[in-house]
Amino acid sequence: MKEDFLRPPQSLAEWSADALRVLGIIGVLIAAIWLAPTDAGIAALALPALMLPRMLGVRGWFDVVVCLTVLAAAWSNVFDLYRSVPGWDLLLHLSCTGILAVIAALILTRTGVAAVTRESGARARTPLILLPLIALALSAVWEMIEWLGWAYLSDDIFVTYQDTIGDMVFGGLGGLAAGVVLARTSVERAVPDTRIEDALRSGRAGKE
Repeated sequence: MKEDFLRPPQSLAEWSADALRVLGIIGVLIAAIWLAPTDAGIAALALPALMLPRMLGVRGWFDVVVCLTVLAAAWSNVFDLYRSVPGWDLLLHLSCTGILAVIAALILTRTGVAAVTRESGARARTPLILLPLIALALSAVWEMIEWLGWAYLSDDIFVTYQDTIGDMVFGGLGGLAAGVVLARTSVERAVPDTRIEDALRSGRAGKE
C-alpha cells in the first residue's frame, strides 16, 4: 500500500483524482475558517475515504469516481442538499455505499480475509453475493452512526424508520450494482502481485 500511495500519477485520470484529493483538503480548511465546526468535521471525515483508493492502487477512472462520490456525499451534507433536493439522499446512498463496498472488498482481499476480486481467483458469482451483503452491513453501520448523532449530539439529524429502511434498501441495491461491476471488470490498476497470494495463504493458515 505504501508503494501505491507514494507512486506519482501517470495518467490524466490519476492526476484528476489527486486534484480532487487536494480539493478535499482545501475544503476542510475553508470549512474550518468560514463555516461551522460541524461542517469542518463532516468535510474532514471524507479525507480517509479519499486517500484509500490511492493506497489500494485502483485504476484511475475508479479513483476519480470514488473521489467525486465521496466529496458529493460530504458536501451535500454541508449544503443541506439531502433535505432540499428530493431523492438526492437515496441516490447518494446507492452510489456511495456501492463504491465503499468495492473498497471494502479490495481490503478484504488484500488482507487475506476473503478472496472477492477476480484477480484473487474468486468466481464471478462471488462479488454478486458478497458485495450486497457488505453494502447492507455498511448501511447498517451508517444508520447506527446517524442514530447516535441524533440521540447524543443534535436532534437536527433526520432519523425516522422510513428513512432508515429506504437508505438501507438503496445501499443494498448499490452493493448489487457494485457486485455486477466487480464480477465483470477489474478496478485495480495492475494484476496484484504475490502479496495478495501470500495474504490469502496466511489467512487460511491462521484458520487452521
